[in-house]
This record gives sequence, structure tokens and C-alpha cells, in this order.
Amino acid sequence: MKRKTEDSSHQSNGDHGAKKRTLPDETVVSRFREGLFVPAELDKYTQAYATSAPYKHGVISPLIAPQLLRSVRSEIKENLSFTEKETDIYKIFQSGDLANLDGLDDASLSRLPSLLQLRDALYSAKFRHYLSSLTGSGELSGKKTDMAINVYTEGCHLLCHDDVIGSRRLSYILYLTDPDTPWEAAWGGALRLFPTKTVKDEKGEDIKIPGPDHTLSIPPAFNQLSFFTVQPGESFHDVEEVYHPSEEEKGKQKRVRMAISGWYHIPQEGEDGYEPGLEEKLAERSSLSQLQGRGDAFDQPQPQVVDWEADQGKGKGKGKGKEVAQSEDDELTESDINLLLKFLAPSYLTPDIAEELSDTFVNDSSLSLEKVLSEKFATRVREYIEQQEKDKLPTSSDDIEENTAWKVARPPHKHRYLFQQPQVQSETSSPIQELLNELLPSQPFRKWLTLVTGADRLTSYNILARRFRRGEDYTLANSYEGGEPRLEFTLGLTPTPGWEKDDEDDEVGDDGDEKVEKAPTIKEGSEEESTIGGYEIYMAGDDGDNEMEIDADTTDKSKAKSDPAIYKAAQGDDDGILFSMAAGWNRMSIVLRDSGTLKFVKYVSAAAKGDRWDITGEIGVEYADEDEDE
Repeated sequence: MKRKTEDSSHQSNGDHGAKKRTLPDETVVSRFREGLFVPAELDKYTQAYATSAPYKHGVISPLIAPQLLRSVRSEIKENLSFTEKETDIYKIFQSGDLANLDGLDDASLSRLPSLLQLRDALYSAKFRHYLSSLTGSGELSGKKTDMAINVYTEGCHLLCHDDVIGSRRLSYILYLTDPDTPWEAAWGGALRLFPTKTVKDEKGEDIKIPGPDHTLSIPPAFNQLSFFTVQPGESFHDVEEVYHPSEEEKGKQKRVRMAISGWYHIPQEGEDGYEPGLEEKLAERSSLSQLQGRGDAFDQPQPQVVDWEADQGKGKGKGKGKEVAQSEDDELTESDINLLLKFLAPSYLTPDIAEELSDTFVNDSSLSLEKVLSEKFATRVREYIEQQEKDKLPTSSDDIEENTAWKVARPPHKHRYLFQQPQVQSETSSPIQELLNELLPSQPFRKWLTLVTGADRLTSYNILARRFRRGEDYTLANSYEGGEPRLEFTLGLTPTPGWEKDDEDDEVGDDGDEKVEKAPTIKEGSEEESTIGGYEIYMAGDDGDNEMEIDADTTDKSKAKSDPAIYKAAQGDDDGILFSMAAGWNRMSIVLRDSGTLKFVKYVSAAAKGDRWDITGEIGVEYADEDEDE
């Protein structure tokens, strides 16, 4: 769940006063479905949990007394409002923390009696003991409650993460989908679990690396509880996008995946099972400290940084462009221009345009260029990409890497997309590879980039072609930590339309019941555009003073300051957004990126009309001393 950092201290004590009651066992039992607490049922779920894969998890269905859960659902629809929240890692509608219900006045509480009964039953001593015995997780706190209502409508999603924050011990989801219209697996919204493999790091110590593909999908169902033990570097999961209806399905019932989700924590001080210092030890084992850095050597892609200056004078860039003569300065020679004209639009090679672009870049630290590639070469690229989109890709990452020229970026809690890197020798020659191998590593391109940015020296490059598949791919926010700024460019090669704004009609249908369903889950009158993702965005990092939004599971301030999956919240006036560009055709962005600046490519919705294609580059840059202050 996503919460403001200033709220985390309020939530972390978990003790919300006299309104929280200790329930007799008979009362607790009556709130769950009949027979749940029979020993044979507990044994059945315990055995299933012990043998589950890819890591230990369980499913109990049904869980709650049906009439009670129907009443809870009605109260939520009639009395609670939800806020739309979107970051790099998720898009959801969310209520406040249900632990804060105890702080409501009596009139407000009187409208939510069933919800309070459910909350108290889930955190009762009897059910906590039931889950503790089933999972073997150890004692669970009844003092620290941590739950909220999340609503996923079409396009909503939550990307891969492991839930490891602070004192969490068990993660759970209790579904509140329409009890009279069973959820269909084809609608999406499933809880998906990712396997890990154990590898040795450079010190010879074991670390677990998640694979790029999930191996288990658990679709939502009314009154179904899904749960698992939170394990650093292992309990990786996501929530599948809730898919937009096809043309044949439009006008039918809206897809609303409603659920109560949260965590059971380790015992707090004063509770049975409390261990002094355990929470601090768990923090040291968190996914941030365990995975960030130690597992980087197993990430794909690995950077291929080439010293541009070392190549200057050799007449080539990574073995390409040998026929290009080199000059002693950065002025474009006739042979330089001849190579550039093979790829770039002639208008970008005139001195006055280069000077104009340089002035703009000096003032804004960024450029957005349209129709960059020449018409002839752009036609070849478009034809190639359109044919690639017609050819069906294999579904598994292993099959993709075995049968195509693409590799799959991993691990999924950082990024996932298809990529190609420059090759010294290539058996095939696609327009994408020509850009990677001939234009972008060449000295003429380095000179041109120097002219349009006003840089004094471009020292190195690392370039990459990427394909972001619909309903699959993204990059989570990552921070550049270099000592000096660097240039970054992205050449957008996405031929399909519709990326600037999703024009789907998002209004509630005429069905009266569904209008009630929709009303509490979406803030009516919102002026925010509904997008299909795929945009690339740069945001200001945390400077220690600014308020930040934190990821879909974070309630811990320390994680908010250092987790790469976190970025500064954009307010109504886009405060915090430094630069953004939607996916598009034949456009280029060039950005001077400072240390600490965050960047990501938003998850591409399955509703997009095509995949997102680009080539991106990271360029080492130096400016003269007199320009540094400016």
C-alpha cells in the first residue's frame, strides 16, 4: 500500500486505543465460514502450504461467513471513498489504513459495523494462532494491524516486489469481488508468484535471484484468502493488470477487483513472542540490503561502456564505420555528413539548426526532437518493426532468448523488457542493428551530439535497443549516482498510435448496479488522463526535505530514502517531474541527467495498440570549467 512517509510513524505503533476489543473465541469462530477451525481443515491447509511452490503460500476459500463479507462489501461501496494513486510500480485506487478506523467518531463507525467485525476477527488471537500454526511463521502481532482496501479497475496493476519492509511476517489478500458474478481468469488481476534461483556472489555467498517469468497465477475469487510468509529476496510477486474489455465485451459489466490486503507483523513489545532487537535484525536482512549491489552482477543487461575517445583516430566505433575519416576537431567533415545523411534527417545537420538546438539545451538541459531519422531510413525501420509485431513472440523468456535475437532484461523487481546490444559481428542486419552498430557508436554521431548539446567532450557511450511488450514490460525508478552529470538520449521508434492519451471511454455503464459499484472506487470528476503507460520520465530525487510518495508496500521511512523503486510524488502541477516523453515514432529526447535524478519507463498496458520500441544511450560528458557553475 502507498502511504505518505509522515504517516508511517503513526501506523507503526499499531495500537489504536480502547475501541479495539478482545473477542471471545466463540464470537471469532462465528465470523468465519463454518468448519474452518476443525483440526482436519487446519491439517489440510498446513500440508498444502508445506508443499507449495515456487515458495510457501496458501489459499483458503471460502474464509469468512458469507453474509458478513457481503455486508462488508456493501458498507465499503456505500460509505468509503478511494483515491487514485499511480507511481512507477503500481496504479490502484486505495482507501486509508483500516487501522485508523478506531480513530473515527461514533457516527462514522456506526456506518461500518461489519467492516469493524471483519477487521477484529482477522487480527483476533484465535485466527492469528491459526495462521501461525498453518505457516510455521512464528507468533503474529495483534497490536500492530496493517490493512487497507485496494481497488483495481481496468489498467490497474502492481509490479514485482517481495513485500519485505520492517516487521512484516505474513502478507495476505482477502478478495471482495462481486459475489454474484464470478471473476474470470481472463480478466487479469491475479496474484502471480515468481521463482528464484540461488547463485554465488563474488564473495562466494549464496544469494537468490528472481526469474523474469512468474510460474504461478492465483486468480481472484470472492471470499478467498491468499497469503504467504514474507521472505527477503524470495517472496517476489505481482498483481496482474486488470485487462480492458475487448471490442465484443464493451458495454458489459465493469471489471472491479476489490480486496482487503495487508500484513501480520512480528509481536510488539508487551506481546507474547516479542523478541527485543528482532525488528532491527529483520531490517538488516531486507531486500534492499540483500539484493541491491550483491546481485547486480547477475542483472541483464550488463552495461557495455565503450571509451569513445579511445576509438577516435581508429576510424571506427566498435569496429563499425571504418570508411569515415577522422578530423582533429569536432567539426563535421564531408565524410562525416555523408554517413549521417544515411540515417538522419538533413534538416538536423545544418549549422544554424545545430546552434539553435545547442542554445536550447544550454537553457533547458533537455531537447525533444521530432522526425530525426531520414525519411528513407525511417521507412525501413517502420517496415521492420511492423513486421516484427506481426510475428508472434514465444511466451517464455528462455524461448525468446533461444529463438530470437532478443534477450530479456531482469530481475523483474528492477525491470523487464527485451533488449539488444551492439555486436562486433552480426549474422543478420536489421535496421535496429544498423543503428546500434553503425550510426550511434560512430565518431560522426559523437560530433553531431557534441554540436547540438554544446558539450566540450563526449567521453564514452553505452547503447541499447529495447522493446517493451504490451502487458509485460517496464523499468522501475532508478537513480543515477555518478559523480558528474551524463547525457542520456532515447530514440523513440514506436509506430503505433494512441500513446499520448488513452481515448477509451471511462464512464460508468448504464447498468444501475454497476454504477453503484463504480461510484466509490473512482474519484468522480477527476481531470487526470487515463494512459496506457509506456512514457519515459525523469523525476527529482529525495533531497531529504521534500515529501515523497512511497511504493505500494512501503511504510518505512528509511526505505523511502534509498529504494530505487521510489520516486518523488508529482502533484497537480507536475511538481517533481523534470522531463517526460510519451512513446512515439521517430522522435528523440536528449537529457543532461544529474546525480540522484530518478528515471523509469512506465509499465505498458495490455490495452496499447502495439509494443514500445526505442534505442537508448548513456553518454559520458565533460564541460569546460567556466561552464560548470552555469
